[in-house]
Amino acid sequence: MIENFVWLVHVLAAAGVIGLVLIQHGKGADVGAAFGSGSAGSLFGSSGSANFLSRSTAILAAVFFLTSLGLSWLSSHRVHGSSVMERAGAVTSEDVPKVPTSELPPSAGSSRSQEIPVSSVPAGAALPAGPANK
Repeated sequence: MIENFVWLVHVLAAAGVIGLVLIQHGKGADVGAAFGSGSAGSLFGSSGSANFLSRSTAILAAVFFLTSLGLSWLSSHRVHGSSVMERAGAVTSEDVPKVPTSELPPSAGSSRSQEIPVSSVPAGAALPAGPANK
C-alpha cells in the first residue's frame, strides 16, 4: 500500500521535473528579452519566472530524489521471497513430462556422424548444412 503511494509520488515528481525543465528559458533567452520580446515580468512578478520555476524544479527534484531512496529501501526490505522464481513457485523436475526414448527420431543422438573435420575440407568449398555447421 505504501509502496504504491511512493510510486505515484515518484512518477508525478518525475513528470513535474520534466515539464518544468522544458518550460524554462535557456541562458540565451535573456538576450531576446533585452530587445523587447520578453514579457516574463507580467505573469510571475518583476523578478520574472526564473526564481519561481527554478525553485519549483529544485523542490520537485528533491522529492524525486527522496522517493528514489524510499523505493530502493522498500525494495530491499521486502518480506516475501527474494526472487521471482521463489514467489511464483519454481518448476521442479517432477512437473516436466518425460518423453520416452522410443518416441525420439532415430537421428537424435547421432549428430556426431554428420560432422566433417575442417582440416579435410578444401579451401573455398561449401560445407553441407547440418547441426554441426549452423
